[in-house]
Amino acid sequence: MPDFPLSRRRGSLLACIAIVLALLAGIGLRQPSPPDEPRFVLAARAMVDSGQWLLPHRGSELYAEKPPVFMWMQAASHQLFGGWNVAFLVPSLLAGLLTLWLTWDLARRLWNRQVAGWAVLALFSCLQFGLMAKRAQIDMVLVAMTTLAMWGLLRHLLEGGNRPALWLAGFAAGLGTVTKGVGFLPLLVLLPWALWRWRSRDRARPATAAGARSLGWLLPAFLLGTVVWLAPLGIALLHDPDPVLHAYARELLFKQTGTRYANAWHHVQPAWYYLQVIATLWLPGSLLLPALLPAWWRRLKRLDGRYWLLLGWALLVLVFFSASPGKREVYIFPMLPLLCVAAAPLLPGLLRRAGLRWLLLAYAAVLAVAALYLGVQLLGGGAWAHAQLARRQMPDSLLPVLGGWMLGAGILLAALVLWLRQRRAGLVVVVTSFLLWNLYGWGLMPALDPYSSASALMQRVGQRIGPQAELGLVAWREQNLLQADRPITEFGFKRPWDAQWRLAGPWLAQAPQRRWLLVLDAAMSPCVDRAQLVAIGSSNRNRWQLLPGTAWRRDCDAHLPAAAASSDDQD
Repeated sequence: MPDFPLSRRRGSLLACIAIVLALLAGIGLRQPSPPDEPRFVLAARAMVDSGQWLLPHRGSELYAEKPPVFMWMQAASHQLFGGWNVAFLVPSLLAGLLTLWLTWDLARRLWNRQVAGWAVLALFSCLQFGLMAKRAQIDMVLVAMTTLAMWGLLRHLLEGGNRPALWLAGFAAGLGTVTKGVGFLPLLVLLPWALWRWRSRDRARPATAAGARSLGWLLPAFLLGTVVWLAPLGIALLHDPDPVLHAYARELLFKQTGTRYANAWHHVQPAWYYLQVIATLWLPGSLLLPALLPAWWRRLKRLDGRYWLLLGWALLVLVFFSASPGKREVYIFPMLPLLCVAAAPLLPGLLRRAGLRWLLLAYAAVLAVAALYLGVQLLGGGAWAHAQLARRQMPDSLLPVLGGWMLGAGILLAALVLWLRQRRAGLVVVVTSFLLWNLYGWGLMPALDPYSSASALMQRVGQRIGPQAELGLVAWREQNLLQADRPITEFGFKRPWDAQWRLAGPWLAQAPQRRWLLVLDAAMSPCVDRAQLVAIGSSNRNRWQLLPGTAWRRDCDAHLPAAAASSDDQD
């Protein structure tokens, strides 16, 4: 930032380095964990192993819940970086850094560099941003594409026409749509823009008129983005009559888009669900919303186009997702960067209010007290701490590790609060986020990884059956297949459990002395000798049993209860 004093430039550089280090913290030290990470890595690994990248697979079945673009990114990362423990997190990390830069540049263009710095620090400080940037889920990449599309659209609509920015916006929205179906949402900004133009019709607006004349290029740019995946899929459908392929396309293009939105079959939540998401996952930013809302309203009444587009679009996204019965906390995440841009010009003034500074300081103090309490409880090894580990089948050896990290974090946070105090509350929350994501990346996730990723369970399975045995899976989860130490025979993921048993039984009978099944406890068939079952442990709140081939009763024809005869898809 050459127009800033040297001390400010150094502070900005230090802040950038700290943010990058916080997002990098722990990368390569953990493996994919449920609910979403293992299935994406499983599909990406299948692409690399088979050389077939067009259609993602989950085991032997096509994976039709999401398009393959995110899995392409993970597979490409593996080709560049090697091991999966690093590669699977690279797309989210890069998307997070891109989102931060776009937030900075958009705020700089709409206001100035100082406001841009506030926008970046605000976004980094919100809990949901750090969580998603450090997890291998599609949503961080979707948010990067959404923010890129909004960056281009706002530049075009507010700068008096910028055709390259418009083309980039349309392409990013199209690519976002074939990454996750709601990538088209940036196009909704045209509605508040049109309303703002109408409300401002009595003022000279040659810039907005120039922007309107070029909007016809938005559609071809959008279609060009979707062609990245829809074109090869369409070619495959034209040249391959396989009904499985056509069923895959129908499910992905219709059931997993329109039906999932209009008539959701899981994650059903009430209409007000996102209010609690905003109140919790957007901390500490959500603490400022009662002061931001009236300030935003005053600027909307002044017909400031920047706020009309930023806030109008965010409101439309909130209404869009609230109207669907199916809701997840990540759905409204694309709003957050744009709301941080809208909040940034107001933050210096808000932080001059003593009441808001005390509120932010209390947020950091609560985190410090919670970390101190948990650290003392874990290190003390009381009944509560042992019970928490026992519920998750985790060893007591984790107590000093987790307790040490929590106590250390609590001490640092408490010292930070006491040192900077209320006058520097804004700095307190930024440094708190830096400490939080380092605790998460270096301490908590690596310690919990063997149990959250199911690698500890699958290691016990491998040791119990021996290196020469063959292993099959019934009613399995993606992490079981991903973490297995040998080639696996599975009988379908979405296939009903009874149908899986009809295939697994004959497979066991062919070599009963050498073959084993790992089975979800709730899906165990009545046609087994339960005396021979081996309770191998729990993982991700599921109990698992090992079944030797000799325990299978060939002459049995019993079935599972109807209520238990289907797989539980976690997607």
